[in-house]
Amino acid sequence: MAVFNLTHFDASAFFLMGIPDLEAAHIWISIPFSIFYIMGLLGNFTLLYVIGKEQTVHKPMYLLLSMLALTEIGTSTSVVPKVMCIVWFNLKGITLAGCHTQMFFLYVHTVMHSAVLMTMAFDCCVTICNPLRYATVITNAQIAKLALVGLIRAVLFVLPMPLVQSWQPFCANHIIPHMCCDHMAVVKMSCGDITVNRMYGLVIAFVIIMLDLTLIALSYALFLRAVLRVSSKKAHQKSFSTCTDHIGVMKMSYPSFLFSTVTYRFGQGIAPHLHIILTNLYFLLLPMFNPIIYGAKTFELREKLRKYTCRI
Repeated sequence: MAVFNLTHFDASAFFLMGIPDLEAAHIWISIPFSIFYIMGLLGNFTLLYVIGKEQTVHKPMYLLLSMLALTEIGTSTSVVPKVMCIVWFNLKGITLAGCHTQMFFLYVHTVMHSAVLMTMAFDCCVTICNPLRYATVITNAQIAKLALVGLIRAVLFVLPMPLVQSWQPFCANHIIPHMCCDHMAVVKMSCGDITVNRMYGLVIAFVIIMLDLTLIALSYALFLRAVLRVSSKKAHQKSFSTCTDHIGVMKMSYPSFLFSTVTYRFGQGIAPHLHIILTNLYFLLLPMFNPIIYGAKTFELREKLRKYTCRI
């Protein structure tokens, strides 16, 4: 029995169950999921197309928007196509290598998304606190360097996650009660000691994300100090409007990610189907709403989008 329960298996070893207790409703759940995914792709690709075509918006802020759009496309595409295969065609099998690949790209894009939001907070801080030096401090080259550092950081921190997991012995039950290869969902399939896996997942979630949040909070503290030094109410409103879209995106991003991370480890009382639906909505709603938020709030970008819409 010990040999049977602790096998290092091959082939299509795992089976993604989908949403537990709601298997009969999969086809109905897939309708809003697919609509949200398509709308998110259209919005982000439109944003990338307009920014790429228009020379006048080849500025650091729009380069950051492009990076944000790319991370959101990558995050949702890491998960949603497999979800659609599960709910439409009942293709639940996934190889161990496929599971680790999905996990790697999912978390790399998530960590990279956090790095982009941190860079955007820094950009907002410099815009208000030191506008005269903005053109020399924030350049396209500097943004590209920060993006490269963020990507290297994401790869270096996320890569050990599937590697450490690949050494674990897995139990005879290969059914994952989830729609994707979430780190903790796969770890719980192991019959070995998962302490290192659990701790490393927490390191990724809290050390990296909390570091980014701390730097974002520091940027906004400097931003608020600079704004409150100005007596004009009109200037206050103009300054706050500069960063309201960024604050809105952060309010959707971090609480959703931290909720998913915490409930998997400590939220035993939360129904599994509720947790899985909310996790998948994080992958779907954020990419759908962000192009709307930035497209509506940024005047220059809104005008370019209107121009291309009129042409079509």
